[in-house]
Amino acid sequence: MIYRELGSTGLKAGVIGMGAEHLEGKPFGLIEEVISAANRKGVNMMDLFMPGMEVRRDIGRALRGMRGQFMIQGSIGSVEENGQYSISRDLDACRRYFEDLLPALETDHIDFGMFFFMDTQDALDQVMKNGIADYAWKLKQDGVIRHVGATSHNPLIARRMVEMGLIETLMFSVNPAFDMSPSDATIDMLFSENPGLRTANMDSARMSLYLLCEQKGVGITCMKTLCAGKLLSKEHTPFTSPLSVGQCIHYALSRPAVASVMLGYQSAGEIEEACRYLAMEESEKDYGAVLKAGGNLIDGACVYCSHCQPCPAGIDIASVHRYLDIARLDKAHVPPSVRQHYASLKAGGRACVSCGSCEDRCPIHVQVIQNMAEAAEIFGS
Repeated sequence: MIYRELGSTGLKAGVIGMGAEHLEGKPFGLIEEVISAANRKGVNMMDLFMPGMEVRRDIGRALRGMRGQFMIQGSIGSVEENGQYSISRDLDACRRYFEDLLPALETDHIDFGMFFFMDTQDALDQVMKNGIADYAWKLKQDGVIRHVGATSHNPLIARRMVEMGLIETLMFSVNPAFDMSPSDATIDMLFSENPGLRTANMDSARMSLYLLCEQKGVGITCMKTLCAGKLLSKEHTPFTSPLSVGQCIHYALSRPAVASVMLGYQSAGEIEEACRYLAMEESEKDYGAVLKAGGNLIDGACVYCSHCQPCPAGIDIASVHRYLDIARLDKAHVPPSVRQHYASLKAGGRACVSCGSCEDRCPIHVQVIQNMAEAAEIFGS
């Protein structure tokens, strides 16, 4: 494993990290297998935002004897509502779900307490006014949290948190499609002749954020590195050809202040694939040619992150989008298996009541209501 300084924390993070969300709903044996494989490869960073007690306890069991070898990001503000993951800015709810994480993981501390899903000024205002920020920093003072951080997809809000001195670490969505999202910017404007340089000429709010974090000593861990697999797919990539896992990892690790990419795994084999990056030749990592070729940049395409939940109609919005995206490849010949999976959902697109709460939460402006109607038309429910 290659280890990098994580901002000014004094800690070193493996460049290949682990997002635990894909372990939710999996049997304990598989969870134990994945975490053990990560440990053998030297992975030492884990993000655990899920509020569900079962997956927390299973991860805690799997970490027995290895807790000291993993640095864990735990969320402040990730809660359950009617059986679905949700976001809360209520101090009591934040306290309850965060403090329940400690016994579940069989630990007395969390390495990074992360203000969760900080994408709006309203979210930042509530964290400050409702006592949540004071609560987090008191936890650090007491040694329950070693460092205070935040997760965000919004470079402007993330920048404000850095400028305020509110956070020491940041988990941010980093991939070339998101970084190149301004519609009036060409690839040549966004990148210098050597896009692998850490000082790539990206004149945007996102690049400014990365530079500010490096300047202020705020370490970045990355989410959405593969853009939910879209960057790997010939059909869904916004560029003229897909990138490899290694190229996506290298792109993220090329940004200033970035220490680790927090990929999601569902098998030990996926960890092996990610860690192959460590032995790659520079030519294998090079993403320059793909990015310079351009394409239709991602904005408004669902990446199945589920930040839109909870849905008052009980729709699993990410799953509906996943099956819809597959169906869009050939609407006249939707695979029977896809129709079967869609039919097994508790509620389909037709159940949408057009309340708009999902669109308000979405970090990348997905037209959820319109997509639910399209899914209902294609699948008949």
